[in-house]
Amino acid sequence: MGRINICVKRAFIFVCVLIGIISTLLLAITLFGHGYFHQSEEIEILPGIAILYVLEAATLVLSIFGVYGARKEKKWAVVLFSVGMSLASLYLFVESVKTYQAKPEMEELIREEHLAMMPLSGANQTDLEELYNIQTKFKCCGLVQGYQDWGTDIPLSCLCSDEDSTNFKCVAPGNNTRFVIHYPNSDMSEDDDHKGLMDEHMLVYKEPCLPILFSLVGYGISLMIGTLVALQALWDIGVALAITILCQMRRKVDVPPVIFTSQPPQYRELCDTAESV
Repeated sequence: MGRINICVKRAFIFVCVLIGIISTLLLAITLFGHGYFHQSEEIEILPGIAILYVLEAATLVLSIFGVYGARKEKKWAVVLFSVGMSLASLYLFVESVKTYQAKPEMEELIREEHLAMMPLSGANQTDLEELYNIQTKFKCCGLVQGYQDWGTDIPLSCLCSDEDSTNFKCVAPGNNTRFVIHYPNSDMSEDDDHKGLMDEHMLVYKEPCLPILFSLVGYGISLMIGTLVALQALWDIGVALAITILCQMRRKVDVPPVIFTSQPPQYRELCDTAESV
């Protein structure tokens, strides 16, 4: 068995340890997410969490085998690491492609889900509360046409304060239309909402919320793809180093041959020559 280059060996061990640490962190995040979605009764995503459990636990175990194989120079452990991480890297590549292709479908799903709330004046209480939270959090109003989507009843969450007017685009609803502000409360019926005439100096957020939701989806998908590509690159580096170590293990060490001869040593002849002189 050939001798492993010490630099390659140390680099491989470092990559294996890094893979193990990342796998442990991801496993902890998955456990936390599993508990959160279990409490929220999101049963449909549990198969995906199960796949994450298997993938993260497998890469953690493979990293341990990689360190063991490099330190003890065990060929079978390094082979197991390289094969397992190659399969995991291939799975990440497939998931990255699927995630990229799913972006238009997710945007269309969000579009259909929120446009089904139109007209907003007739939306149910659950949808209204969701829209209020979105408008308050992202400083937007309405879905497509801004505050006009609300008709004459503009919710309080659309109002643009003096501080927000310097950082966000705000607009006056106009003087020709009579707008009212209603203060939603789940304990009140629609007729019991507190209403009041909108002052002409009041401003509302100009940007609609649907484009902002699309940008958030795009950012989330880009972040997910970037994470998957980074993990895949790290795993590929580990596989490349493992293959290098395997090649060095298979390389034969050249040992100089030992030649035995029955002829007398040359120094006796030199002594005879010196005596004759």
